Amino acid sequence: MDTRRPLRILGTALGTAGLLISGCSSGSSTSTSPSAASVPAALAPYYAQQLNWRDCGVEGFQCTTMKAPLDYAKPDGGDIALAVSRKKATGPGKRIGSLLVNPGGPGGSAVGYLQSYAAIGYPAQVRARYDMVAIDPRGVARSEPVECLTGSQMDAYTQVDQTPDDATEVSRLSDAYKEFASGCEQRSGKILPHVSTAEAARDMDMLRSLLGDEKLHYVGASYGTYLGATYAELFPARVGRLVLDGAMDPSLPAVDANRDQTAGFETAFQSFAADCVKKADCPLGTTSATDAATRLKQLFAGLDARPIPTGASRELTESLATTGVIAAMYDESAWPQLRVALTGAEKGDGSGLLSLSDSYYEREPNGTYANLMFANAAVNCLDLPPAFADADAAAQALTVFEKASPVFGRTFTWAALNCAHWPVRSTGTPHRIEAKGAAPILVVGTTRDPATPYKWAESLAGQLSSGTLLTYRGDGHTAYGRGSDCIDTAINTYLLDGTPPTEGKMCS
Repeated sequence: MDTRRPLRILGTALGTAGLLISGCSSGSSTSTSPSAASVPAALAPYYAQQLNWRDCGVEGFQCTTMKAPLDYAKPDGGDIALAVSRKKATGPGKRIGSLLVNPGGPGGSAVGYLQSYAAIGYPAQVRARYDMVAIDPRGVARSEPVECLTGSQMDAYTQVDQTPDDATEVSRLSDAYKEFASGCEQRSGKILPHVSTAEAARDMDMLRSLLGDEKLHYVGASYGTYLGATYAELFPARVGRLVLDGAMDPSLPAVDANRDQTAGFETAFQSFAADCVKKADCPLGTTSATDAATRLKQLFAGLDARPIPTGASRELTESLATTGVIAAMYDESAWPQLRVALTGAEKGDGSGLLSLSDSYYEREPNGTYANLMFANAAVNCLDLPPAFADADAAAQALTVFEKASPVFGRTFTWAALNCAHWPVRSTGTPHRIEAKGAAPILVVGTTRDPATPYKWAESLAGQLSSGTLLTYRGDGHTAYGRGSDCIDTAINTYLLDGTPPTEGKMCS
């Protein structure tokens, strides 16, 4: 599973001394963690529930369902069922506790990430000492997923022109956002007001207690860093070892976050282009990164005027091509695939860029979509007021966004309009997170990260009263497990003995 998912880019149209309960054999388990006694009386039944573990059908994993209040403000107003999975510590060595992981999104399946990567791909010494655990956040994947559009409706939605050239195209894009929002309200209206990051963080605390852990140990990537930081804000005394990799800045309004991310993808593209033009077969020329950007913009403009065939029922439009290029910016290992896809597009074959776009949207060959993009919008539009109130506000911001990215600026500007017509008012606001009293928290930033720009990691580490910044000099989104022994050793040491690296440590 690709952990490098969007957080706000393109909206939805287009961002890792408790009781040994979780070490027991499959069956019912309860926790009497000391913090369970300190929860509000109305939540006590939830903190006292039993987790009935069962086989997942995936070797080595157990699964269960946890009940949480749909509305924490009204705990007697009904439940929501949340999917949980774990793989027990393998040993040798003394078990530390549970390590919750989240791959980001919002909308990425933590259970899927656990079963396909984290619990089998994290360093062996970490898996030896921790039960590896994941919970799909409310509204995501197996946890009462938000649903908005059918597969065919999503196909049409992803092809809407995201760089409108006139009033008619602006109206068409606005209508698409309205139809998307209406579909979410019709299919998932009950859950839409209750998928905020703050509520997901409260769910994690409940799970922590039910697992028998006094402290929460956690690795969150991308949006998962915002989830982890929010947990620390709400429950600073219960923070254990928190790794926030590819950090978000919670103090930013949505428009600033979108603009920063636009610049981040421009930085990533410039890095790709500088590498590409050194190769004789670069489809964007062999002169300079600037010329490569010009060639790419020309390709997009050509597709805007005339989409090209893909060998499938859908043609490659400008919007799908742009999404395909963006998808490859998350990881430099995708650059060779992008070069091949761009070469094909230059010759009139759009299949390569369409494949990259489909992977980004989690579209299956049979035309169905995972709920990633539905949950992505639902969480983002609830967590912050919209970047733009209407199309006029977006149009006025075009110059600033295009300055941040001559290649992607127009796309990102109009994508930031997606929350303007959301049926539920936002409940969150941009604010600093200090989490005073929390144990040391490790914040990790990558200098040329497209989706979570490095300055966000600097900002979050500075906000957190116990934050320590670890820097990876390199490309791609997030740093842990991407091939840097320096990064991995620092994070592993922190997870295993609680000692963060020295402040300002730089790795490459």
